[in-house]
Amino acid sequence: MPPSIASGIAIDDLLRRARWPVLRRLGFHPGGDERSSFRGTGLEYSDVREYQAGDDPRTIEWNITARSDRPYVRESLPDRGLGAWLLIDVSRSLDWGTARCLKRQLAIEFSAVVGQILIGRGNRVGALLFDERVRSIIPPSAGRTALLQLIARIERATDGSQFPSPSGGGQGGGTDLGRALTEAGRLIRRPSLMVVLTDFMTPGGWQQPLGALALRHEVVAAWVTDPREHEIPDVGVVTFEDPESGRQIQVDTGSAPLRARFQDAANAQRATIRADLLAARTAVAELSTTAEAVPQLVAFIKQREAQRGRRLAPVTA
Repeated sequence: MPPSIASGIAIDDLLRRARWPVLRRLGFHPGGDERSSFRGTGLEYSDVREYQAGDDPRTIEWNITARSDRPYVRESLPDRGLGAWLLIDVSRSLDWGTARCLKRQLAIEFSAVVGQILIGRGNRVGALLFDERVRSIIPPSAGRTALLQLIARIERATDGSQFPSPSGGGQGGGTDLGRALTEAGRLIRRPSLMVVLTDFMTPGGWQQPLGALALRHEVVAAWVTDPREHEIPDVGVVTFEDPESGRQIQVDTGSAPLRARFQDAANAQRATIRADLLAARTAVAELSTTAEAVPQLVAFIKQREAQRGRRLAPVTA
């Protein structure tokens, strides 16, 4: 069997077995296998209460009943499907990549893999696409066909043809992440899983809306990056262009002090963004164009499962 085919089979098997680690009880829709906050028939123990007329005798908790003068029944938490939202940055700053692919391609790959994992467990996945404003809202749906349609709509939205700029050059304007997060909080009222895919090349003002969103929902920030955003090589005089504003500047990359200042500024910016994300109680999945989406997603899932294990571990004296 050729290595490429064997690799593809291994990835498909991995995705079938993978489970998105949700730390909160967000299950609501029937048909899934995520944890729910509703009580009913399920495998996860919740509480006990006195027996009432009409209760299923099979739920009687015999150990407690034997020590009491009245019967008790156990309550459990049924499995449900959750609602998941992909908040995807479709601004022109993602049309950049110096490694394996563009940041935009990595964001689409990541969206497809995350959607496949979630829908495979009976969950519903929708999307909110934004740049300087919310461009499109795709309500959550279940099933493989719905996922394929969702990814197709995301690809059409990110190729620049669906949302042209006023000058006719692809997506217009910059990125207003704060506005998109505020709109998402207004539209999505039911507690959900939210995955925000962006490169955080955006003005400030998004920190408070993100923190407010994380109070009601479980939020994951998928931070899309490229290695040349952290440091620039010595390639002589280069013209740089801001993909969102169109502004250009000539830079002599042969200057060692300039490269050092750029790297220091980039490191400081990354540290600030990371601190803001953690302060907003948001999980961070860093994605780089140097690698494929699946291995990076697997690494995040393992990290998240470890966090979930620590949260669910019993407290011992």
